Formats: sequence, C-alpha cells, structure tokens
Amino acid sequence: MTHAFARRGIVAAVAVVALALTGCASDSAGGKEGGDASAPEELTPVNFGYIADFNGASLLAVAEDQGLWEEHGIEVTTSVFTNGPLQIQALGTGDLDFGYIGPGAMWLPASGEAKIVSINTLGSADRVIAQAGIESIEDLKGKKVAVPEGTSGDMILNLALESAGMSINDVEKVAMDPSTVVAAFASKQVDAAGIWYPLINTIEEQVPDLNILAENDDFAETVSFPTAFVSAPTFVDENEETVSKVIAALRDANDFRAENMDETVKLTAAMLKLEEASVEADSKNVKIMTSAELDELTEDGSVAGWLEGMNSYFVGAGKLPEPVDPATYYTGDLYIGAGK
Repeated sequence: MTHAFARRGIVAAVAVVALALTGCASDSAGGKEGGDASAPEELTPVNFGYIADFNGASLLAVAEDQGLWEEHGIEVTTSVFTNGPLQIQALGTGDLDFGYIGPGAMWLPASGEAKIVSINTLGSADRVIAQAGIESIEDLKGKKVAVPEGTSGDMILNLALESAGMSINDVEKVAMDPSTVVAAFASKQVDAAGIWYPLINTIEEQVPDLNILAENDDFAETVSFPTAFVSAPTFVDENEETVSKVIAALRDANDFRAENMDETVKLTAAMLKLEEASVEADSKNVKIMTSAELDELTEDGSVAGWLEGMNSYFVGAGKLPEPVDPATYYTGDLYIGAGK
C-alpha cells in the first residue's frame, strides 16, 4: 500500500514488527468509477503505531477483526513501538498518522507535539518495584533505579519519590528501554525500577520475591492516568475527514471491547502472539469506558480535568514550563462528532 506521506527512516529504526492489518484493499476497492453503485468506496490509507500490550493494541485488534476500518473507509497499516515518545517522533516526521501513548507521554501533546484524538482508557498498570530487602520508597535513597524515560514508569517513580519527600536526585536514575529494564532487574543489575504490567509479570517469573513500593492507585485522589490515541497537529488540521473516520472506528471498537472483554482478550492475544492468560491479566489493570461515557466525560470537563492533572505533574517534573489548556490539544469536539 502506498501512503501519501513520505516515509523516512524512523519506522524502520524503531518498529519491531509491521503488520498489514486489514489487507482488504482489492481491485474492486478502487471506487465507483465503473458505475457500480454497490462497489466499495476507495479506502483511505493510514499508518497507525501502537505498543504491544492490552492498552495499546486491543482496539486495533478489534477493529481489524470486526472489519471496522473498512466499514469507516480506512485501510490501516500498523507498526509496533516500544513507547509513546518514539511514536510522537514518528508523527512529527510523517512516518505515522496515528499512534498510542500512555500517561507518561502526555506532556508531548501538551507541548504541541501532537493532538489527542481519542481517550482510550484510564491505566493502573504502573508500579515501582524493588529487589527483596528494599521495603520502602525511602530505602531507594542512593539506589540504582531503572526507568524507560518519558513513560508512565518514569512518572510513577517521580510521584512515589515526591510522596516520600524525595526527588529523582536522591536515587541513581538509569534510563533504559522497557525490555532492558526487565533484563536488568531480573539479573539484579539494578535495585529498583519504574515499570508496568505486563512486563512485571515477566520479571516476577524470575524474581518472585520482588517488592512493590508504589502503584497508580496510591495517587488516585490527585492524578488520573489516561491513555490515548494521538495524531500530528498538522495532520488533524489538514485531514479532518480522515481523522473523523478513524475516531469513528475507534469508538465502535471501544464499545465492542466494553461489551465483549473475553473476546477482546482473545483477539489481542492473537494479534500480539501472546498467551491469553497474560493478556487477560494485563486487561485487569485498565478502566474501560464506553464511547457514550467518554462523550459525557468530555462534555462535563472530566477529561480536561485528567489532562490538567497531568499538566500539573509535568510542570512539577520540569517537562512543561507552565500548565496548558487541554482544549488546545484534545479534540473532544471531533471525538463527540464522530459518534453522531
């Protein structure tokens, strides 16, 4: 499939696997020029990034299985990434049209690097874990702590340190990609880590006596952890019809997921080539909302409140110079409009 945007090297550099999800373009998909009113409309090609876990992949798996991309006139090619910031980079270069990010990367849309086109879930998979014998956040002082920088693992570590009256300067922070964090913790090269499920499941197989020092729910009263689908600001501005089609497909997939969790787990496991039990465990760490609920939460300002909470954290963490109005980077009007 040929995409309208120039592909540069970044996808090849960071994508682990690329799957042509729909594969549904055929000679008959060339439009209605032949006068056959029953012929399908020409599909709009879209490049979509994701992270290989339940949060990042489940809606893509559902949309493919249920034919939702094609139903909404979209032909999707997907590429898997290890984190959200890399997808934001790919959006900026035009190598991706849409991507998925977790809460740790929310400062990038607030910085003008992307626009949030759809909220996905509220996540609760992040943990600060430590080797046996390290019993508290205070015990991390001077210890070597691994985190994938700019991710929710980084975020949960900073929140935990702050809650204990400490800062990142009180530990020896070691920036690693997620898979390296798993290997480093399992081989006891680091004392602790800010990381998330399902990667922690893999670590626990090798380090069953690890301690969990902090988790998302510890900060539920002050911070929510939204995950979202994003696009480049220029793409949203110049391709509103395509964006609306993608959002409509995501909305339908979201409602299927809300009503058919067991089937969604199976589809996601098949897409990611993972054990269903692992994906099912991962799915327990997210809060699912229907599209109608997300409409209401957008209209009553709840989504803006989540993003403002993120802003406050990122200002404190030095990622943002000042709070940013979520209305400048969350396209709630497009999200609601795509459901009408």
